[in-house]
Amino acid sequence: MNATPDLQAVDVTLDGAVAIVRLRRPAKRNALSDGLILALRQTFETLPEAARAAVICGEGEHFCAGLDLAELRERDAVEGLHHSRLWHAAFDAIERGRVPVVAALHGAVVGGGLELASACHVRVADDSAYFALPEGTRGIFVGGSGAVRIPRLIGVARMMDMMLTGRVLGADEAERAGLVQYRVPAGQALAKALELARRIAANAPMTNYALMHALPRIAEQASDHGLFTEALISAIAQAAPEAKARLRDFLEGRAAKVRPGG
Repeated sequence: MNATPDLQAVDVTLDGAVAIVRLRRPAKRNALSDGLILALRQTFETLPEAARAAVICGEGEHFCAGLDLAELRERDAVEGLHHSRLWHAAFDAIERGRVPVVAALHGAVVGGGLELASACHVRVADDSAYFALPEGTRGIFVGGSGAVRIPRLIGVARMMDMMLTGRVLGADEAERAGLVQYRVPAGQALAKALELARRIAANAPMTNYALMHALPRIAEQASDHGLFTEALISAIAQAAPEAKARLRDFLEGRAAKVRPGG
């Protein structure tokens, strides 16, 4: 595989403590080429040091329509294995990176685009968004981590339905199924994602890191192992200087109170 990162296909800007990562192949509906996959990996492995959260979005009318059909070709088993692992590494850089990532979803969130979205930590869809896994009806299988990440969100039965039947979910169905945590009117996904990312960026960095890296692992551990891991991570997080300062603010009445709609 001789692909190199297509750095023109990804744009990164810093909005305060939030890195905005934008897919920039609108003429291709932001379809995922190998060059774009490599650029995503490089981008999330080298986010600006000042970033404490990130938003990923798509330029144009769609978030991401999946694999670039121009790169769809026959591969032998070894080539297919390495191609799939290329995607895994890129999406791991998002899910297991340094900062939480919010996906702003609109238009097509299809195939590899849904796999990409499932690697993010929070997903916001506007009412133009639609979700599909057409691999099943095309005689292939997901290869970009979808078989692991998507059932964690919606369960095996729903994913199987989408792949067996080619079912397309609208934004409302996706929210009910658990594919997305937030749904907003058309055109407002990025604004909502930025609002959430700014709130996330204001958290203690160690707490954010623990939520990203420890919580998913605890969920997969046996209960006694999970409880022990929880105790360790809780002790580490509360020992961080920023956590101690926030706890003092709470105890001394300076911290904001929890209110409905907060």
